[in-house]
Amino acid sequence: MIVDIINKKRLGKELSYRELDYFFNGYLNGNIKDYQMSSLLMAICINGMTDEEIFALTKIFIDSGDILEFDDIPGIKVDKHSTGGIGDKTTLIIGPIVAACGIPVIKMSGRGLGYTGGTIDKLESIPGFKIKLTENQIRKQVREIGIALTGQTANLAPMDKVIYALRDVTGTVSSIPLIASSIMSKKIASGADKILIDIKVGRGALLSNREDAKKLSELMIKIGEVYHREVRTIISDMNTPLGYKVGNSLEVIEAVEVLRRKSVDSNLVDVCVELATEMVSMGKNISKKEALDLVNSVLDDGSAYKKFVELVNAQGGDLTKVSVSKKVKRIKSTSNGVIKKIDALELGKLSVALGAGRKSKEDKIDYTVGIKLHKHIGDEVKKGEVLATLYINDKSDCSEINNIFDIK
Repeated sequence: MIVDIINKKRLGKELSYRELDYFFNGYLNGNIKDYQMSSLLMAICINGMTDEEIFALTKIFIDSGDILEFDDIPGIKVDKHSTGGIGDKTTLIIGPIVAACGIPVIKMSGRGLGYTGGTIDKLESIPGFKIKLTENQIRKQVREIGIALTGQTANLAPMDKVIYALRDVTGTVSSIPLIASSIMSKKIASGADKILIDIKVGRGALLSNREDAKKLSELMIKIGEVYHREVRTIISDMNTPLGYKVGNSLEVIEAVEVLRRKSVDSNLVDVCVELATEMVSMGKNISKKEALDLVNSVLDDGSAYKKFVELVNAQGGDLTKVSVSKKVKRIKSTSNGVIKKIDALELGKLSVALGAGRKSKEDKIDYTVGIKLHKHIGDEVKKGEVLATLYINDKSDCSEINNIFDIK
């Protein structure tokens, strides 16, 4: 039956719920081997899946573990997910903004792998910050301060964990059906009432073109309808990194700067305000204009920043101890001109080479290393002017600094 199912999908035919359930749960239980699941995943990646297959696979993922419910916490719980990008610290910013607007925020996040950083790694760069909260601790904290940011519980969609680990090493990460099932199963299982998905497109993202992003958007909205969840999506650019800082401690520092209105001229600010506005609109059932006014007001009066401090304190962190490496290297312009491009993918590769990211899940990262950009696209520069500062350690590889900046 195993080979029959693989061949059926290899020929582009539709698999039944029973066949998918047999194969995927067989893999979770150890009855189906890595090479067999790899063959099916590649067949899915090449031939795609029908909507019915995707709905079935999402259900199989959800049913593989716990399904959390937070109905006892007043208010509409709006969850947000990003498909990942370079310098994407949006959760650290929009979570406190939305909570300051009176909407309960329960956000379960993951670690980074490869070029895209994970929210949990960024939070762990805050000394003392506890990223493992029990369901009861989450409930208590959200009732008290309106927000909790935590790692995924051990038994939340465990099927997705093992399948993603295999996808990562078999070249099947960019499959749209598999992305949709992975994201939506976790969001639905984690108790969200409404869901906002930030779909990144470009050199530094899983998806490289807008056509695929639109397909993914439509698919996740359909899955939401099946589970009676309102799903909204935003498609945002990831050819250029978000903000001016890449690296765990550096990104926490930049998040604080945005929340304190110290950074206002940045694509990061624009994306965060847009995402927070959508979440507030969904959570309060108000117009986007009303939501935007509310978002700006909690940023202007400092209550969003205070909520972030409250969150960090509640989970044992100490913002005063966030640090960056004292060892630096500066990248200088070799010519006069205007910056036409800052390549997000190359910047992501460099951040990993410095030690800010992982090449494998076992790798240890250095929270203090990273990159600070001093210029952005459209800026004029002169020969010898500093384009970026690299925060490094003794093991950092600084050889991959080429092709990041396009100056003409």
